[in-house]
Amino acid sequence: MPALPCMCGSFRRTSRALTQMYENALRPLKLRATQLTILQVLSRAGEVSQGQLGEMLAMDSTSLTRTLAIMVRQGWISERRGKDRRERWLRLSGTGEAQLRRALPVWEKVQSRLRREVGEQAWNDLLQVTRQMTGLITTKGDWL
Repeated sequence: MPALPCMCGSFRRTSRALTQMYENALRPLKLRATQLTILQVLSRAGEVSQGQLGEMLAMDSTSLTRTLAIMVRQGWISERRGKDRRERWLRLSGTGEAQLRRALPVWEKVQSRLRREVGEQAWNDLLQVTRQMTGLITTKGDWL
């Protein structure tokens, strides 16, 4: 595999490969990797506004709105309007909790295989680097 000189290109290529791997494993559950991530975040965070969820995921509003619409139709997410009609509050529904419970063993198997292949230290280092890069870019992106 050729080295890419661009940080963005390198991260995006890795992201596409990882996404394909997780989605292949999740396909029998009719669940996408992005949807699993949203279920996991809502499970941990409880009720959040759509804006807060977008910030947590560093996800643009259009993509998030499209993904959430599918998840609401599936019954995985409950939503309510805020005081301002434009504000949406989201939480995991009972059906969403059940879907997450079904997905976790599949997700854990993929996580375990990857961790074993790259080694514990590299695994932890990669998680740290991704958190660091996301934090840097989301807080100082304009400054860079």
